[in-house]
Amino acid sequence: MNTDGVVVGSGSHTYAGVKHAEILAIERAGQRARGATLYINLEPCSHQGRTLPCSDAVIAAGITRVVACMSDPNPLVSGRGFERLRQSDVAVTVGILEEEAKRLNEAFAKYIRQRLPLVTLKAAMTLDGKIAPPPGESRNPTALGAGSSGSGYITSEVARAHVQELRHQHDAILVGVGTVIADDPLLTDRSGRPRRRPLLRVILDSRLRLPLESRVVKTAQDDLLVLCSFAEEKKRKQLQERGVWVEQIPQPTVDGHPDVTAVVKHLGAREITSLMIEGGSMVNWAALSSGFVDKVFFYYAPKILGGTGAVPFSAGAGFGLGEAAQVKSIRLHRFGEDFAVEGYLRDPYV
Repeated sequence: MNTDGVVVGSGSHTYAGVKHAEILAIERAGQRARGATLYINLEPCSHQGRTLPCSDAVIAAGITRVVACMSDPNPLVSGRGFERLRQSDVAVTVGILEEEAKRLNEAFAKYIRQRLPLVTLKAAMTLDGKIAPPPGESRNPTALGAGSSGSGYITSEVARAHVQELRHQHDAILVGVGTVIADDPLLTDRSGRPRRRPLLRVILDSRLRLPLESRVVKTAQDDLLVLCSFAEEKKRKQLQERGVWVEQIPQPTVDGHPDVTAVVKHLGAREITSLMIEGGSMVNWAALSSGFVDKVFFYYAPKILGGTGAVPFSAGAGFGLGEAAQVKSIRLHRFGEDFAVEGYLRDPYV
């Protein structure tokens, strides 16, 4: 923005485009960048990675002031970009809209510090915590991640549309094979918005029960990953011939199911920075008990199923009251008559 308050250049980083946001903004501004103020949500980088240091580009462009929401969450470089700017007499202001910027950059912060994806556990349920009616009473009795019920879906169309927005924000989505067998979902991002990389669809399938005729297999285009504990060679080859990645997790749990801890580390090695789990009761419990869930996004519909046969949000042993997972920094969202609770189990910046 120049001294007259006119925006002379703007940009956003898409990763696939390589160039950082400030570089794009400077290029679009051209000579008008001289003497201008740069507004950015994250500290300009001071080191060379895939690109040259952005702080050097800011200085070379003649920008006289930088207003940034937050410093770089990478402890190895945090503050160095600001220091380089100040050494070149560029005025620096930090901390405006910091909380909003932290939410925007939380997946990057988690990955750059730990090389692990930010893990969000998503579920749709009734007010009494049921994600499906008793098996046999629903057309999709174990399609728990979809929020289905005997009359169609637990949550409203508005809430389900928002799920697509959540999927769009993530690099990968994970479900158990039971959900695929029961509901035959596509597990795609149907937000209609462009992505920086294809949404990776991940299936936990301990013994390769994934049907070859399922929609996820039929639509696989190097975007479907099946993680198993044991792989029968014939089935492995059949899936691979259909464009499905099949990989074994080397650390199965005692019951033979893929270990969520190993799964998260495996995805981190694939440079997956954010993962959304849309599992059923058993997957939900496995994720929670692993201690690797960073945040939750729970949709609630104003309905009560009751009874002991309806499927609860989480199966498994459960926590004792003293060990209960504590959700912090809660935000509430409204979707028509439905609402959602968003909160954190772990701070992605720690």
